[in-house]
Amino acid sequence: MGGSAETPLWQPSAERREQATITRYMDWLREERGLSLAGYDELHAWSVDDLDAFWASIWDFFEVRSSAPYERVLGAREMPGAQWFTGARLNYAEHILRDGRDDEPAILHSSELRALATITRGELRREVARAAAGLRALGVGPGDRVVAYLPNIPETVVAFLATASLGAVWSSAAPEFGARSVIDRFAQIVPKVLLTVDGYRYGGKDHDRSELIERVQGEMPSLAHTVTLGYLDGDGGDWDEAFPETEEELEFERVPFDHPMWVLYSSGTTGLPKAIVHSQGGILIEHLKKHNLHVDAQE
Repeated sequence: MGGSAETPLWQPSAERREQATITRYMDWLREERGLSLAGYDELHAWSVDDLDAFWASIWDFFEVRSSAPYERVLGAREMPGAQWFTGARLNYAEHILRDGRDDEPAILHSSELRALATITRGELRREVARAAAGLRALGVGPGDRVVAYLPNIPETVVAFLATASLGAVWSSAAPEFGARSVIDRFAQIVPKVLLTVDGYRYGGKDHDRSELIERVQGEMPSLAHTVTLGYLDGDGGDWDEAFPETEEELEFERVPFDHPMWVLYSSGTTGLPKAIVHSQGGILIEHLKKHNLHVDAQE
């Protein structure tokens, strides 16, 4: 820009700034913490100068639910190895599913195999309860790994939230991945349950994955169960059998803040894909900040 003054591409209106969550948060800081900040720059400076006070305020502002209070916001400050909210026990899925009316849309979905449809919050909660009960019956508990060879469909969201509700650890790979790519990732974390589709359709072409799934099963002896969704042929597979209708209430296993929630992977271009672990608490706080779950639910 040659040092000249830059012109913003867009600026929010005064009304939009007034309705923004960050504005409500700064109002809350003034009322609840006695902290008056002139604007974003002062807020940012405070957030990095006083980490403990800032993150404690985020915890309170979004009303994070914990079965045990945290002892310290930042128990260990070294990197790597920082320990956040030591002593607290919480559950990611509990916060994702806690708010909103039962008739509110939660998921809009469509694909080459399915027409556009809606899942409400009430339906999502019921489906997660059903999947959680099914996984529990398969022996899944805190710390166990559940891996998914599933496309971006509602069943994947349901299975992930059910896994998180149990304190288990989720990992996934897209169904277009080949057998070697899947095995190189999943075998590293020694999974107990594999959730998969029989195949998928892309660009009008059907891709059957039955043989690939058999190979994956054969090379991962830790797998105690495989549950297949008949997504390509539409028959349901054994998904409904594994996850039958239930009257059980959805319960949440509250785990330490740094308890693993999901495992992602590097590309694997220079060797085996490197496993990247994300914690329940860390993802929860980031999600609340980005999606304003509590604040939006009250509006």
